[in-house]
Amino acid sequence: MKIFMVILVALLLAGGGAAGGYFFFKNSAVASAGPVNELAHADKMKREAEAKHEAKDLKFVKLDPLILPIIDNIGVTQVVTLVVVLEVNGSEAASKAEMYAPRLKDAFIQDMYGVLNRKASLEGGVIKVDQLKARLNRVTSKVLGDDQVNQVLLQVVQQKPI
Repeated sequence: MKIFMVILVALLLAGGGAAGGYFFFKNSAVASAGPVNELAHADKMKREAEAKHEAKDLKFVKLDPLILPIIDNIGVTQVVTLVVVLEVNGSEAASKAEMYAPRLKDAFIQDMYGVLNRKASLEGGVIKVDQLKARLNRVTSKVLGDDQVNQVLLQVVQQKPI
């Protein structure tokens, strides 16, 4: 009699789990799809087409890696390596950025050398990337001009303790 009760309880649990799974997963794709507003869909398609058109005019200029020390009261404690890529408007701006690459690197190093040890740039020993990127954007605008560069992109930010 005990075996019969154990088998009955096991079958009820298995059947309940299977039924619950069936009803839970039965119409999940239909429930997540809502009615499509054709005007909103047309606007979305127009924005995507404009974004593709604008993306064709963008060029990316990769600069050589920058290697900067982090200097504290006791001396150099870390070395930071940055790989910077410039997002520029068109081929003319790309050629200008390539031509001015040595000036850009020099301006980046002059701006950031010794600044990375301040508490504003480091938090718990880790570089605040958003502040670093803002500094790089300001320096790039000064060297190349405001209308030449859309963004300064960081591909690699590496910190190595010494």
